[in-house]
Amino acid sequence: MERPRRAAGVREQRRSHVGRLVRSNFSAWVLLLPSILLFIIVMWRPILVGIVGSFCQMDGYTAVGFAGLDNYKAVLSDTTFLTALKNTFSYVFWSLVIGYLPPVIFAVMLNELVHWKSFFKFSIYFPTMVPAVAASLIWYFLFQPGEGGILNMFLGLFGLPSSQWLQNPNLTIPLIVFTMAWRGFGSSTIMYLASLQGVNGELYEAATVDGAGMFSKIRHVTLPQISGVMLLLFVKQIIGVFQVMVEPMTMTDGGPNNASISLNLQSYNYAFNYFQVDKSLALSVVTFLILIVLTVVYFKLNKRVSEN
Repeated sequence: MERPRRAAGVREQRRSHVGRLVRSNFSAWVLLLPSILLFIIVMWRPILVGIVGSFCQMDGYTAVGFAGLDNYKAVLSDTTFLTALKNTFSYVFWSLVIGYLPPVIFAVMLNELVHWKSFFKFSIYFPTMVPAVAASLIWYFLFQPGEGGILNMFLGLFGLPSSQWLQNPNLTIPLIVFTMAWRGFGSSTIMYLASLQGVNGELYEAATVDGAGMFSKIRHVTLPQISGVMLLLFVKQIIGVFQVMVEPMTMTDGGPNNASISLNLQSYNYAFNYFQVDKSLALSVVTFLILIVLTVVYFKLNKRVSEN
């Protein structure tokens, strides 16, 4: 008889404790509730609906039957899938080659400036404020092939032959990545600069006493101190570039001959050009699973950086 009474007392204490927590944090819950509802409606509901729809046969945007894994088989057996997957990893590779180290270098240079630092901060960050479509259109017109293209006209001033630029399959992805790096350069530089300004100045003084030069200081003091942020932005950049769609859609529409098509652009084509929504959902789920793996790595690294 004593045990049921004790258990009832424990339950009553727990309910009382939960009630106190709710009452004490009521204002916070009221403030959070709109964001939570918006997050569920805008983010999680479409994800769950998309996952369910990927296993269905779709008539437009309406499920008319259960398809099992047929949509996934159709997507994975499509030759365009392998091309899009290879291109997506190519985007990631070139983004690391072209756009990963320059922000670090410029942040180190900017950190050493005494005058005009605010001006250069604004100048570097300004392209980040340009919408992705607008930036893509700007570079699209610059990369126009033929003698009438702006860059080809510039080459003509030096007697150099004109280039096909985006129409050259070997240059398409690197050029698109270059436009992406131009637009995202400023935000990465500012983040590195903020990290550099948090480095203890005594470390540089100790390195100077030991006779270290500028490059030695960068190698043994600067880079180790910001290595956590570098690793974090490394994974974040991979995740972001893996979802590329706007730039190739605006500049090349995936061409020439699918040389610049990505997984997300192929999913867009399935849904809005081929009207095969079921295949689009299946491909989106495949991309989503790949991104989950990358996101898990990102959070593990983020936790590691936070602990250090």
